[in-house]
Amino acid sequence: MFSQSEENYIKTIYHLALDSDKGISTNAIAKQLDTKASSVTDMIKKLSEKEVVVYKKYQGVKLTDFGRKVATGIIRKHRLWEVFLVEKLNFSWDEVHEVAEQLEHIKSPKLINELDAFLGYPKHDPHGDPIPDEEGNIHQIEKNLLSVLPKGTVGVCVGVNDSSSDFLKFLDKQGIGLGVEITIIDIEPFDGSLTIEINSKPLSISNKIASNLYIKKI
Repeated sequence: MFSQSEENYIKTIYHLALDSDKGISTNAIAKQLDTKASSVTDMIKKLSEKEVVVYKKYQGVKLTDFGRKVATGIIRKHRLWEVFLVEKLNFSWDEVHEVAEQLEHIKSPKLINELDAFLGYPKHDPHGDPIPDEEGNIHQIEKNLLSVLPKGTVGVCVGVNDSSSDFLKFLDKQGIGLGVEITIIDIEPFDGSLTIEINSKPLSISNKIASNLYIKKI
């Protein structure tokens, strides 16, 4: 059993490791969790004793196989609760993250397995992120950031890189959501901004926005 704080550290290390094949520095963890490096060092010692992480000086922190299983379990709960909140309680996709952050710490495996079955074993959360199965396996789909695709590409929005409430509300205003077909009409060489077509209407978006939208080409 792990405390809520320990689970937050485990999940954070997991997410940071997705973008790096090297060990994660204590400074990177401290920055992500908005805490002191000394606090991170104390927590890493505790997690090492529980065989969740391995820490080597100058090489950083890595999750053990057991640690990765714990992390994917937390992520599974978080994303299943997000699906439940959107599909069954009528939350919008910009409202669910904070609530799911609280619900992900519920310990009952039976509750989560029953929740998974009740929802019909969903593969993705409301933001397009894959939901790990009970064994921690994650089914990834082929996707690209909109910002790296060439002019003329036609695809479907399958996820977001930024799940902040402000960004999701912005997408709602523009009519951009999961499953929406997007065509790249033009790309501005100067700043990478794009003109795209959604529902037969042109829309200009910045490179920053395009860098936070995942597209599956069709």
